[in-house]
This record gives sequence, C-alpha cells and structure tokens, in this order.
Amino acid sequence: MGNIVSVTPDKEKAKSILKMVEKTLQMIRTIDAAAFTSNVVKEYYEVIRELLSILLLLDGKRTMGDQAHKLLIEHASLNFGFLDQESVMLIDGLRIIRNKVAYDGFFVKAEYLQRNKKAIEELIALLHKEAEDRLG
Repeated sequence: MGNIVSVTPDKEKAKSILKMVEKTLQMIRTIDAAAFTSNVVKEYYEVIRELLSILLLLDGKRTMGDQAHKLLIEHASLNFGFLDQESVMLIDGLRIIRNKVAYDGFFVKAEYLQRNKKAIEELIALLHKEAEDRLG
C-alpha cells in the first residue's frame, strides 16, 4: 500500500512541474481528440495528477508506493477544501480510465470526452490557479 511521506517543500521543483503541465496542455490542444480520445483522456488525467502533486509538494508531502495515485486523490479530497465531491469523483474516474488505457489497451469512446471535457478543463483551471496562487 502507498503512503504519504514528508518532504521539504520545493517551490522550484513545483514551478518546473507546472511548466511541464503547461507543455502537456499545449500538446493536448494539438491532438485530434476524436481520433486519439484515449490518449487525450490519459494526458488530462496526468495533468490533474501533476497539479495535485504540486499542491502536495508545496505542503511538504508526497505519495509513494502502490496505490500512490489513489492515495493522492484521497488526500486531496480530505485536505483541499476547494475540491467538491463531484470533482473528486471525476478525478478518480479518470484515474481508473487511465489505468485501463495504460494496462489493458482500453479505448475511450469519443462521447466520454465530449461529455466530460468542459468539467475536466474547468477542474484543471481550478487546480492550476490554486498552484499558481500558492507559488506566489
């Protein structure tokens, strides 16, 4: 099972991860989402996970080991008051889909992305703003 460990908060590392998040978002915008839906959904999840990791890092923590992603989401749900239950459920659903894509060759239907894209992008914007605010 994974665990949360204490680390030294590292603003420079957090800024670097945030830059990578922004590059990934640029890449997502160039991809034909209808043709590569699974890839886009997987990358959206990675962006959200990295943003949550930045917030955790700035709090002086990180997740490790088995189930680290699930633990990250649980921690965010309990400790980041700006996340509502609907957002947490969306993140966890993306985590499950990402695992199916990565490990089972699962293909996400375009309709899933069409239905959820707005909520995903709003969540990313919320997390991005929170990270930027904490970085100063």
